Amino acid sequence: MELKGKKVGIALTGSFCTFDKIFVELEKLVETGAEVYTIFSNASQQISSRFGTPDEFLQKAEEITGRKPILTIEDAEPIGPKSYLDVLVIFPCTGNTCAKLANGITDTPVLMAAKAHLRNNKPLVISISTNDALGMNMKNIGLLLNAKNIYFVPFGQDNPVKKANSLIAHTGKLIPTLEQALEGKQYQPILESF
Repeated sequence: MELKGKKVGIALTGSFCTFDKIFVELEKLVETGAEVYTIFSNASQQISSRFGTPDEFLQKAEEITGRKPILTIEDAEPIGPKSYLDVLVIFPCTGNTCAKLANGITDTPVLMAAKAHLRNNKPLVISISTNDALGMNMKNIGLLLNAKNIYFVPFGQDNPVKKANSLIAHTGKLIPTLEQALEGKQYQPILESF
């Protein structure tokens, strides 16, 4: 299913090392003709890192999409009753966000957006980025892999020697993953090496 005219939510969490790649894919997504709405987690709005500042990230998202990002739980909640997104992706999805999502916790704008979106039986896509995916977070990833209406951007071990438990999504597979999710299908193969 093509993305032109589709309303796509992009929910950013605090895996700042992936943000350069995220913004490249955000531009590609806008080029498809999709209407893109960004949602920022509390961490992505508040933490400055060697990868940039929150102000830089928020400004870049608005420049690319032409829309102000959603920044509060209150502003994310209407995604449910208004049902205005066709698909939502948590891009990137940290281990912390993954754990909270798997356990029904909605204490950030991103998690509220996910909960609100899922209530409409629409696809939620996860683009995993966590150093503990093959450790403490494996059970949460397993729960989400088995959940209705949740799909994953293909992922793999980004550095199995130095970070044996780390998994990261192949961000370049975002668009085909979204297209498949809109048809109720998981993009395959889901596990791919780097």
